[in-house]
Amino acid sequence: MGVYLHSKKPFLLFQETASSTYFVDKSQIIKDLIPLIDHTLPVTDGILKERGREHKYICITRPRRFGKTVIANMIASYFGKGADSLCVFQKLSISSCSWFRKHLNKHNVIYITFNELPDECTTYTQYISRIKRRLLEDLIRNYPEAGIAAGDSLWDAFNRIIEFGNGEKFIFVLDEWDFIFHRSFVTFEDQAAYIDFLGNLLKDQPYVEL
Repeated sequence: MGVYLHSKKPFLLFQETASSTYFVDKSQIIKDLIPLIDHTLPVTDGILKERGREHKYICITRPRRFGKTVIANMIASYFGKGADSLCVFQKLSISSCSWFRKHLNKHNVIYITFNELPDECTTYTQYISRIKRRLLEDLIRNYPEAGIAAGDSLWDAFNRIIEFGNGEKFIFVLDEWDFIFHRSFVTFEDQAAYIDFLGNLLKDQPYVEL
């Protein structure tokens, strides 16, 4: 368990949303994502018809207040090992799918909400260092056999898990990823560094499952 890895937070938030009076079941969105993970399943109509299975990087865009965070919480709650979410999903339409239980709470999910700032944050370095430190601590705690050092970069740590740990892969669910672009203390150089950080973490990395 951890702050970002196997976090209980997305489940607790989605559980609260799903029990609200005006909740709309959008769990069929998961149906579009499953063939990217489980290649034994046929591709259905949707995003995969256009892009193919090889695209494991999905960006869900909507205007403000159109439920992107709810969708992020739902995806992390379904796939993630952080909490047993059967009590919520068995009431949703996705529960009728043949693969429903096969993937429920069976994946390693990294869930990061990028709009959370450190206390009295005044620099980009303070902001990004907090994220890096917390995620690295999660990996060291959960994968002691990988020999991850406190000074390792995140991508080096994940690749050590592939090489020297148990070879597990990870689903990354990143909410509010562009939040930092709208902070007054962030310079153009900081923005470029942030894009490089995301690229190094995710692009062409063997540990990225989705």
